[in-house]
Amino acid sequence: MSQSTTERTGNNNGSSNTLKRIKIFMEMIKFEHTIFALPFAYMGALLAQQQIPAWDVLFWITVAMVGARTAAMTLNRMIDRHIDRDNPRTADRAMAKGAIKVGEAWIYTLISFGLLILAAAMLNPLALLLSPLAVFILTIYSYTKRFTWACHIVLGAALAAAPVGAWIGVNGSIEGSIIILGLAVLTWVAGFDILYACQDTEFDRSYGLHSIPARFGIARSLWIARLFHIAAALLLIMTGLLLGLGYWYYIGVLIAIILLIYEHSLVSPQDLSKLDAAFFAMNGYISVTMFFFTLLDIVL
Repeated sequence: MSQSTTERTGNNNGSSNTLKRIKIFMEMIKFEHTIFALPFAYMGALLAQQQIPAWDVLFWITVAMVGARTAAMTLNRMIDRHIDRDNPRTADRAMAKGAIKVGEAWIYTLISFGLLILAAAMLNPLALLLSPLAVFILTIYSYTKRFTWACHIVLGAALAAAPVGAWIGVNGSIEGSIIILGLAVLTWVAGFDILYACQDTEFDRSYGLHSIPARFGIARSLWIARLFHIAAALLLIMTGLLLGLGYWYYIGVLIAIILLIYEHSLVSPQDLSKLDAAFFAMNGYISVTMFFFTLLDIVL
């Protein structure tokens, strides 16, 4: 084999390995689930001045969101790797298997948090000042299930930062109306995270982990999730009233409520087989729906 052929083969193998590593990393952090929070970030940006922000502002908001979520998910997988290894449902995750090393995960985390802080600095001083708080919440979430069943609320608070942070990124200030939208996201996320945690009820109990299903049982947890989602619907309506939004926005809220009702119809204490559909599909539809109809309301 000639030297040039050997070099080409080596280059091809190197490229193949790099693509494989990227694929493993993307699967580990579930990059596609960014759709849960990113539309609400754009929604907060739209509502800040009830117009489409400048494209450079939207760009840095996107960078902040991608950095925040990538760091949070990488930390979660790294911190929970020993737990994931013992849980049959999660034993195939990259860090549980050792496909991604701890050192690599730290590099990804630091780069991602760096992007978050850089984006905050490019937006305005208040965003930069509050960025350490975002880093703290995103970091502490992964530890909360070790000592409190309120871990779902902490996760909700982490995602609630999406619309609030975007509003701050546009306006450089914070107001009560965006806090209400943040609480809507918090209760929405806490509700669907309770549903998701139902599948690990017995494992969490045996491992000494805390969650609402492990503490209260699946049947009661489903009702608690419903109460959280009722609160989310009411808070979305309140957001529209405080900001004087029009009927397009409320059409989006109505569709989101219908999707939430359908989501809860998919699961019962006796049958959690459709939990993935309830968790992934429905919640992705809800976030995109709210952003789309908010955009219509502002543009039209």
